[in-house]
Amino acid sequence: MDVLLQPFRWVYRGLVWFANSPRTLITSYLLMIVVAGVIYSHVEHKSATDSVWWAVVTASTVGYGDISPTTGAGRALAALLISTMVLLVIPLITAHFASQLIVDDDAFEHDEQEELKADVRRMRALLEELAARQGITLPPEPPLPPPPATRRARRSRR
Repeated sequence: MDVLLQPFRWVYRGLVWFANSPRTLITSYLLMIVVAGVIYSHVEHKSATDSVWWAVVTASTVGYGDISPTTGAGRALAALLISTMVLLVIPLITAHFASQLIVDDDAFEHDEQEELKADVRRMRALLEELAARQGITLPPEPPLPPPPATRRARRSRR
């Protein structure tokens, strides 16, 4: 089963990398417009400027109708361009910029988390020392959660 899922994991990792780089997102958007424009100009025998205009209007799903494909290849290109932009590129751009707007002011920084963990360890040591002086037996520490790699491996086995 893992072998069948591996390509999907690669695609997922690629999308995560792709989505976290605004430069890559904008570059891919512009590249798709130019490539679609070039292909459209060859398929529909239109000028380069008209073809790039068509690609921008089609990718943005405005669809003025002033330029539209007449061949099957041109229509297939339009369907591919619209689908890719609407289902992948534009949502990734929107999600990236929206995630930049969401800031959790209450979240602990890494240094603060490390300081808190060290404080908890010191408190545990003091508690154990105090319990030993008083002759009290402390309950055992709860088990630590498995590391993230182990969790992923367990999920993939299910």
